[in-house]
Amino acid sequence: MMKILLGGALGRMGREVTLAADGQIAFGVDVAYNGQPCDYPVFNGYEQFTGKADVIIDFSRPDALPELLKLAVENKMPVVLCATGYTDVELKSIEEAARQIPVLRSANMSLGVNVLQELVAMAARTLEGYDIEIVEKHHRMKADSPSGTALMLYEAAQKEKGPQTEPVYGRYGRAEKRTNGEIGIHAVRGGTVTGEHEVGFYGSGEQVILTHRAENRALFAQGALKAARYLLDKPAGLYSMRDVVREMLG
Repeated sequence: MMKILLGGALGRMGREVTLAADGQIAFGVDVAYNGQPCDYPVFNGYEQFTGKADVIIDFSRPDALPELLKLAVENKMPVVLCATGYTDVELKSIEEAARQIPVLRSANMSLGVNVLQELVAMAARTLEGYDIEIVEKHHRMKADSPSGTALMLYEAAQKEKGPQTEPVYGRYGRAEKRTNGEIGIHAVRGGTVTGEHEVGFYGSGEQVILTHRAENRALFAQGALKAARYLLDKPAGLYSMRDVVREMLG
């Protein structure tokens, strides 16, 4: 049985992963831990961890990254990074760690979203001259905007369209026509929306709309566990959920 060290263990996603893991969580890390009852030992920070685990799944915050990567590299532990909002400096440190250990980073752990990413790339490659717009919706408490998933979908389209493509975040204050090279990215925040992402391809006389709706957080937990199992026998390198999906698709 896989032994998992779970970052953000007491948060909403930490609780979902614990439920889905069926006893595979061996230890947890959470800055909010203050002696609360838990099914496994919990540490306040990665620097305090003294146990042994096969893999780290982290649903905490970017500010935990330095201690997390230090622990992982020193102990040669694969890492699944599920947090969003990393800075360029933090992304660089992730790339450096991936030269020594397997690291999987994804803005969205849903298998469905990562299949959507493949479909977006296919559509962007095939639908020549179509305008692309991305709309993401999340609950009112989500802090970052646009979502990491929206940016992930943008990157899938941009890679196919080429370097002349650029993101346009909303259009407030613009007094000019849409250019051929732009991809619009729009964010909606309200209520308890778990997550919805729409990528629209608008052509002359037709529209192709690709949509993913997350109905609960359990699907992200299942995706994170699949990612952890995927990493166990992989060499050092930087991976994503697209790699997991591609392996599943053969």
